[in-house]
Amino acid sequence: MSDGKNSINPIRILPELLSNKIAAGEVVERPASVVKELLENALDAGASRMIIEIEQGGRMLIRVSDNGIGMSRDDALLSIERYATSKIVNEQDLFSIQTLGFRGEALPSIASVCKFCLETCCAGSETGIQILIEGGKLKNVSDIGAPVGTQITAGQLFFNTPARRKFLKSISTEMGHIADTVANIALSRPDAGFKLFHNGKLIKNWAASEPAQRIEDVLGHDLREVLVEIRAEYHGVSVSGMIAAPRIARTTSGGIYIYVNGRCVRNRMILHALSEGYSGRLIKGQFPTAVVFIALDPELVDVNVHPAKSEVRFAVPDNIHEALRQAVSAALHQADRPKWEAAQPVRETPQLSEPLLSFLTPPLPQKQEETSLWKTGQDSNLFSNLRIIGQVRATYILCESEDGLILIDQHAAHERILFEKLKKSSSFQKTAQKLLIPETIELNYSQIAIMEKLIPELNSAGFEIEPFGKNTVVISSLPAFLKTEEIKPLMIEMIEKMIEVGVKSDIQFVKEQCLMLIACHGAIRANQILSTEEIRALLSEMDQCDNPSHCPHGRPSWIQWTTRFLEKSFGRTE
Repeated sequence: MSDGKNSINPIRILPELLSNKIAAGEVVERPASVVKELLENALDAGASRMIIEIEQGGRMLIRVSDNGIGMSRDDALLSIERYATSKIVNEQDLFSIQTLGFRGEALPSIASVCKFCLETCCAGSETGIQILIEGGKLKNVSDIGAPVGTQITAGQLFFNTPARRKFLKSISTEMGHIADTVANIALSRPDAGFKLFHNGKLIKNWAASEPAQRIEDVLGHDLREVLVEIRAEYHGVSVSGMIAAPRIARTTSGGIYIYVNGRCVRNRMILHALSEGYSGRLIKGQFPTAVVFIALDPELVDVNVHPAKSEVRFAVPDNIHEALRQAVSAALHQADRPKWEAAQPVRETPQLSEPLLSFLTPPLPQKQEETSLWKTGQDSNLFSNLRIIGQVRATYILCESEDGLILIDQHAAHERILFEKLKKSSSFQKTAQKLLIPETIELNYSQIAIMEKLIPELNSAGFEIEPFGKNTVVISSLPAFLKTEEIKPLMIEMIEKMIEVGVKSDIQFVKEQCLMLIACHGAIRANQILSTEEIRALLSEMDQCDNPSHCPHGRPSWIQWTTRFLEKSFGRTE
């Protein structure tokens, strides 16, 4: 190792000002980073009201004022020193963080890249203190009159680091990041009020409220009818929050807000658990809207992973994964159940034109049939109690409930029915159809190796498949609902799906993927005319499903047009 004497660039201790600028690069990525650090410090100081004033997307001015406990003169002067903090006393505290802000370089790092002003006053003090810093250099300290609390102004951000200032995005983009940051923090603290101004104009005003109300205020009141509460306890992990119905899906994860012990974080494991909870309810590539709060012992969470404290590590990740998955799955299972009431039958059938008569199905059931099941108090008969109107384009089943119209995708609904029956397996083994002439399928070398892994699972679902020579299998029986001409394409598709998900994947996951394909091939097709009896049988089977609202791939199996929606659409009501 060189002793530095002959080195072109000898090792040296960096000046404090340069060190602060390097630290600022870790903590202050953009104007939104400043807002985040200042709001977290304000909340840690007990603030219940915060005002955020922004000019030019944060380039010219960022000011956060709070009504927290404030700081004494000595504490204020210490707060601008690197590694000064009131939140960590010893090494053990570093591994049981219970505050939002804790890194000791936040204020000095911010002060090193802007024109900085700190004004604060604590309870019982006759005067407050003002500290002015420019580019990390202390300019002035003076006594001032000020209310209890703290106000920090960061002006002309990155004025002394032009390269970094050059990489700032447009004013609207940076302001968007700031608004998102304030929203993230506001979601975690509904007990506090937040006001956000841009160029003197009020952008957001969230008064202190209940958690559910704050979620609606931030995410939008149009989501009120589709939000579902989640709540669970599992091995010391507490999960709560609100998630949106699967039909409110997005193409990005931008609608997902995750909090661990009150801190907004990013974590792939948590996203995976959320996705697992929505399993079978979202199409591939879609993301839910969710606000999730996870609470656990601080000693089981490492928040000192990322300079911006946005990533965490867990000592017991499996417990967290299972707690969230169960909470989401249980909430959606309950929310998936339709909540309409049985339709009252039409007393007198009007005269219809010939084209419309051909569209409608045969006569409707009598009133006694429609209401008897409801008297027993079974929710489980919601679909079979619908009044059938007919088919639309031989693809969708149109029904009436007391609350409006229900449109059912016959293929998606039947696919769900078959999938759930296949998962139970035993019912299909009994009804398998024996082929008069066994089907022989020749595969290539890699395909036969995968097929041999699938044979036990397929045989339990009503198939009878055996190896037959080098790269050949013979199929002697099929589930009763499958057609023989679909067998080879189905087998090839299952092999390709197994290659896609990975041969070494969990066997249960692989099995479900295969069962989805079998159900899809065997389900009623679009453009298939159904009799009234077939429709009734389908609706009755839907009542027996655990999740009748989605096909196995996540597509909705039914939609509802409420009476209110219809009346509003036709201008009958506002």
